Amino acid sequence: MARILITSAIPYINGIKHLGNLVGSQLPADLYARYQRGRGNEVMFLCATDEHGTPAELAAAKAGKPVAEYCAEMWAVQAEIAKGFRLSFDHFGRSSSPQNHKLTQHLAGKLYEAGLIREVDDQQMYSKADGRFLPDRYVEGTCPNCGFNSARGDQCDNCTKQLDPVDLINPRSTISGSTDLEMRPTKHLFLCQSKLKDQLEAWIDSKADWPVLTTSIAKKWLNDGDGLQDRGITRDLDWGIPVKRGDEDWPGMEGKVFYVWFDAPIEYIACAAEWAEANGKTDADWERWWRTDKGADDVRYVQFMGKDNVPFHTLSFPATMIGSGEPWKMVDYIKSFNYLNYDGGQFSTSRGRGVFMDQALEILPADYWRWWLLSHAPESSDSEFTWENFQQSVNKDLADVLGNFVSRVTKFCRSKFGEVVPEGGDYGDQEFALVAELEEKLEAYEAHMEAMEIRKAAAELRAIWVAGNEYLQAAAPWAAFKEDPERAAAIVRLSLNLIRLYAVLSEPFIPDASATMLAAMNADGAGWPNSVGDALAVLEAGHEFTVPDVLFAKISDEDREGWQERFAGTRT
Repeated sequence: MARILITSAIPYINGIKHLGNLVGSQLPADLYARYQRGRGNEVMFLCATDEHGTPAELAAAKAGKPVAEYCAEMWAVQAEIAKGFRLSFDHFGRSSSPQNHKLTQHLAGKLYEAGLIREVDDQQMYSKADGRFLPDRYVEGTCPNCGFNSARGDQCDNCTKQLDPVDLINPRSTISGSTDLEMRPTKHLFLCQSKLKDQLEAWIDSKADWPVLTTSIAKKWLNDGDGLQDRGITRDLDWGIPVKRGDEDWPGMEGKVFYVWFDAPIEYIACAAEWAEANGKTDADWERWWRTDKGADDVRYVQFMGKDNVPFHTLSFPATMIGSGEPWKMVDYIKSFNYLNYDGGQFSTSRGRGVFMDQALEILPADYWRWWLLSHAPESSDSEFTWENFQQSVNKDLADVLGNFVSRVTKFCRSKFGEVVPEGGDYGDQEFALVAELEEKLEAYEAHMEAMEIRKAAAELRAIWVAGNEYLQAAAPWAAFKEDPERAAAIVRLSLNLIRLYAVLSEPFIPDASATMLAAMNADGAGWPNSVGDALAVLEAGHEFTVPDVLFAKISDEDREGWQERFAGTRT
């Protein structure tokens, strides 16, 4: 049994996420976790809310609530929506947890002891109108790199270039909108990433199997311009993890907090400690996943994220881990994604553009969205959500191919043989050919899933469904029944077993439909097949089943047009 540690990039607390966020991290991570569990491996799948920094403060202020109260409420909302999408986290934590406070301060102390943190007399944007320093995300302006007019002070959402507020053209306060800003002196701590450049580069070079998207972004940050820069890890904010060296105060850093991008990845580890506490486990139970001196040396660690998060996960977080000098488990594979665009433009949480996770679940069950998003995952390039494509994919793949097969087989069997697997008849050339074809396709499907080639895996799964339909159409049990009822019985027996097999193989993509199929086949607890031939003999003659309700309802033109109109603007 392999041990697989999986983390999804943790979503900001500032509101409900859109479908682009979902497919860029949490959903493909869930697909991989479900697949690995299905193969019998031990999985620890962790995610959390990212609760510190300016997005949390700004969202809380907009909601008119204290930031701690706002974060607690939004964590509950995000956790409930995650359940709605059947995201199978072993724990959904919070970066504001006591565990993350303690671990972040501990690691900062270790980095200081290693000479990897320096104090800098910095210049920071100050707003006279607001009477305060403005950390990066409290400043917006025009990006000097691409001209995007709503770039933030830490990064441009349009071109992903890392920025400082002083880089912005025509900067303004996001609190008051004031442009009466000036630079004033303040002190901050910087992580000396530049001292670790050679170690980081050697580590990245050792990951020959990483996606090109991941390594190209990492190498760009390592080598472009003046190379890897030291990074500020503190901010002048009230909300966050207070700056300390372990348990000790940090002279000169009173009233400051750690930068959200320093503490957020550390929450991956702290989340496991939260899991242990929530489930009555010991420290040893979570440390066996995260410390190579305590059992994590045989763990394979995989991260999922959008491309905008790659620099922090390939450079800053690894710099923290390596620089601490402690035996932390480093990531083995980073699966990064491009952007999912929405109907000719960009999804945007801050601008309320696109379909958001709660709205999606109001319209249709989770499986409809899971299938479309995963089968169109933006792996090699950006992809685009359109309502026409969504309707076509749901109707053809889910309703016409999978749903129709289940309906035809179960209803025909009920009408001719009753709600039991029929006996009689032997398998012939058609059945043996189908088994051989499915063995080949199953091998390809498993290979794509192992390699996290998500679109290819979805295409192979659909091909497996199609093979069953083509077999059923060619074998035609409704015609065979008139001349040779035993031949019809053999065809139906194989087809009912195919439904069970489809349920098992489809579970990572469409877990609710999988559960419905397994329940209908009276086959709960079905395991991953060792071979197709064995799998198609599990339900023996006389085994009872029920005819399920329609698995997937088709999307009408009227529904599609209504949703298209409803989501044409921005969320208020």
